[in-house]
Amino acid sequence: MRHFLVAFWLGIFSLNAIAAETVTVQLEMKDGDLIPNTFTVPANTRIRIEVRNTGTSPVEFESTQLRKEKVLAPGAKSVVVIARLRPGTYSFFDDFHLDKPHGTIIAE
Repeated sequence: MRHFLVAFWLGIFSLNAIAAETVTVQLEMKDGDLIPNTFTVPANTRIRIEVRNTGTSPVEFESTQLRKEKVLAPGAKSVVVIARLRPGTYSFFDDFHLDKPHGTIIAE
């Protein structure tokens, strides 16, 4: 029983350490507009992007560099999780509105 309790508490502390290493940012997508269109995040930290489509047409969060895609209907919300990024600049865009400016994630 004692080993079970030790393992249980070690598991709880490990989960808290993992949660502490995640940064959450908010992204609003509105008919091709990315609000904000630039994020600066700590390098080597997992990124959680909470995406909301506040527009009247579907949107698609996409980053070919990060190999991420997420389609959202008007009014929908979702989350995109990105593994730890090395220092650098990564682009993302709305694949349904390619005529609009792209966004940037800066990991430093």
